[in-house]
Amino acid sequence: MKINSNFLNLKDSYLFATVGRKTTAYKAAHPEKKVIRLSIGDVTRPLAPVVIEAMHKAVDDMSRKETFKGYGPDQYCYGYEALIDSIKGSYARKGISLESGEVFVSDGAKSDLGNILDLFAPENTVLVPDPVYPVYVDTNVMAGRKILYADANLANGFLPMPDFSVDADIVYLCSPNNPTGAAYTKEQLKEWVKYAREKDAVLLYDAAYEYFITDPALARSIYQIEGAKECAIEFCSYSKTAGFTGVRCGYTIVPMALVREGTSLNKLWARRQSTKFNGVSYITQMGAAAVFTEEGEKQISENLGYYRENAKIIATCLDELGIFYTGGKNSPYIWLKCPNGMDSWQFFDYLLENANVVGTPGSGFGKNGEGFFRLTAFGTKEDTLEACSRLKTLLKK
Repeated sequence: MKINSNFLNLKDSYLFATVGRKTTAYKAAHPEKKVIRLSIGDVTRPLAPVVIEAMHKAVDDMSRKETFKGYGPDQYCYGYEALIDSIKGSYARKGISLESGEVFVSDGAKSDLGNILDLFAPENTVLVPDPVYPVYVDTNVMAGRKILYADANLANGFLPMPDFSVDADIVYLCSPNNPTGAAYTKEQLKEWVKYAREKDAVLLYDAAYEYFITDPALARSIYQIEGAKECAIEFCSYSKTAGFTGVRCGYTIVPMALVREGTSLNKLWARRQSTKFNGVSYITQMGAAAVFTEEGEKQISENLGYYRENAKIIATCLDELGIFYTGGKNSPYIWLKCPNGMDSWQFFDYLLENANVVGTPGSGFGKNGEGFFRLTAFGTKEDTLEACSRLKTLLKK
């Protein structure tokens, strides 16, 4: 018996586990101090009333023989019709037509972003932006794939564009980006679609934060770009859109038109999911189905507006301090340059010890993240205001 030795090439600790451990140790040593966490992307607003009502009804359905649900439909990998229809409706409002069989319900974007790699041979070359959400890199390290990096930096506004002299088979894009908050325009994404079609590559497009976009020039889906259905898979989540971080539900779009080596990737993904995934609970799916109704979108927009206001508060604070940042608009993330030449973990410790505020060191997202720092807008408004007050007091010095 041999282990998968690729796991030994991973960093010793997952970024957010390290942040959590350091924060816990500080709180234990200073129990009298209030520590404000603007580090992880966990939401603080409750689920929308229309979602709660739908889930209550689904619970009642499970109590009656006539409406009881066991295993989900279609070998578990798709979803109940009500949910699929609501997802298709949300895309239709963006001008995108989907077939029901192109929509796969999951327990969140992170799972599918890792599991989708089952479809691809280990010899494929992967291109990821740097800095980047750790799951893109770590899952490919686990598989032993060759990883190339597209530099996201100050010069390009943390939005790298394709280099046609570089050959890659799998390309990860995230817009609005985690961690930088930067978002691609439709015109910029046309170049990435052109690259994928020329290279016969597949774009893995993470659109988990698309509901934070208000600027019409920015893309909310890769499928708003002509030709994307022949080269892209899109991953979405209810976690930030509707506050489902503790409920778990997402969806992945694998177009019928996406074919490689004469084989439909849609059929491969359906086969993979029906074999290795048990589906999302009926109760969760019915709650999710209520999200994209007329009343559901009205209610979730209130929560999204709350987080947008938090982002604006942080951005205004940084403007007053004269600190460079990206994000804060069309994104729940604020990516700031560490002041006074501090590195990412130095600034983490400095903020924790002197302002009792926790963020996420940029170096944990890749080498280009060194010297930068991520704050999130998912805290309460009161905590966000208090954190900014502390930042001003500390950093004005």
